[in-house]
Amino acid sequence: MNETQVADRVNWVGYVDWSIRDFHGYETTRGSSYNAYLIQDEKNTLIDTVKGPYADDLLRNIQRHITLDKLDYIVCNHAEPDHSGALPVVMASCPQVELICDAKCKATLERYYDIRHWKIRVVKSGDSISIGAYSLQFLETPMAHWPESMATYLPECKLLFSMDAFGQHYATSGRFDDSVPLAVVLEEAKIYYANILMCYERPVNNALDAVKSLAPEILAPSHGIIWRTQVDKILSAYADWSVCKADRKVVILYDTMWQSTAKMAHTLYETVVDSGVQCKLISIRATHITDIVTECLDAAAIAVGSPTLNQTLMPQVAAALTYLMGLKPSGKSGFAFGSYGWGKGGPEAVNEYLEKMKFNILREPLKCQYAPDEQALAACREAGGLLVKAAELVG
Repeated sequence: MNETQVADRVNWVGYVDWSIRDFHGYETTRGSSYNAYLIQDEKNTLIDTVKGPYADDLLRNIQRHITLDKLDYIVCNHAEPDHSGALPVVMASCPQVELICDAKCKATLERYYDIRHWKIRVVKSGDSISIGAYSLQFLETPMAHWPESMATYLPECKLLFSMDAFGQHYATSGRFDDSVPLAVVLEEAKIYYANILMCYERPVNNALDAVKSLAPEILAPSHGIIWRTQVDKILSAYADWSVCKADRKVVILYDTMWQSTAKMAHTLYETVVDSGVQCKLISIRATHITDIVTECLDAAAIAVGSPTLNQTLMPQVAAALTYLMGLKPSGKSGFAFGSYGWGKGGPEAVNEYLEKMKFNILREPLKCQYAPDEQALAACREAGGLLVKAAELVG
C-alpha cells in the first residue's frame, strides 16, 4: 500500500499546506492539509475538495488515477471553504458530475457559490447510494462543528470519511498514523479539538456515539493524518475531551504590569507544585491563545490573574478569556487574582468572565494593592491550597 492509498481503490488526492500558520485565529505551527479522497468504482466518487487556491492541485491528483470525464459523484460533507473552496473549479471542469450533500449543506453552498447549474442530490442520515462494489452511507452530524456537518461511511472497507472530526492541523509527507510520530499526532489532535470542537460538547458526543456504533477500522478526516492503526486511541481521547475530562492539573494564567500580579502567580504555582499536583504557569502575553485553551481543556482548576488597567482587566487577558469563553469549557473550578493601585477593577472583571463560563468559583477575587507584602503572599499560598484540593478531587 503506497502513501496515498487508503484502502483498495480509495486514494488520498488532497493538498498539504506546509506554510499556513493561522486558521481564523488558531495558530497552526505545523501547517495543515486539506484531505480529499477518490473512490474508484463503477461510479467514481470524490469525497470533499480542498481550499480554493489549490483546486488545480486537486485536479492533477485526481488525474493520476482517472480522467476528469470519468468522475461521477462529489460528496460534500462540509461547506466550509477550506473543504468546498475548490468546488466551483471542479464542477466547471467536470460538468457531468452530480454533487451529493445534505439539505443544510446545499443551503450553505448557495450562499458561497453560484450553484444554479450544478446537479445536486440531497441526502440525509440513513441514506445509502450504491456506486458499484462499494456503497456510500451518510451520517449527518449537525453542529460538529457546523449545522451542515456530515460524515460518509464506506462499509465494505469499514472506512469513515469523518469530515473535521478526528483531524489535526498537521502538514506531513506521511498520510497515516503509523507513518508519523504518534505523540505529535495526538498533540495536534488535542490542540485541534480544544480550539475548534470544545464548545460543541453535546453534538460531538452524539456524533461519537454514532461513529462507535459503526465500528470503523479507518478514520479519514478532512485535515491531517488518517487513522488506521490507532483508531482506539483517538476515539478514547475524544471520549475524554468531549466532556472536558479533567486531569489532576492546575493552570495559572496571568498578565502583569510591574510584576506584582506575576509574584502572586508564582506563589500560587509554587504552592501547587509543592503539593505534588501538576501545574502550568502561563504568561498570557507570552503565549498564543491556541496553546492557552489547549492547556485549559483538561485542567481541573484554573486561576486567572490580571492587574487593574483603567479600572478593568488587561487587554491580553480579556482577549484570552473571550476566546476561552466562546469555547465553553465545562466542569472547571478556579478564581481570579491580581493587583491594583488607586482604583480597583482588574480581578473583579476576571471574576465576571469566570462566572459567565460557569466556573465553580473557589473564592472571591484574590487582590493586593500595588505590590504583594508577606500577608498578601500568605493569602496566595492559602488560595493555592484551594486549587490543589480542586485538582485532587479528580485524582
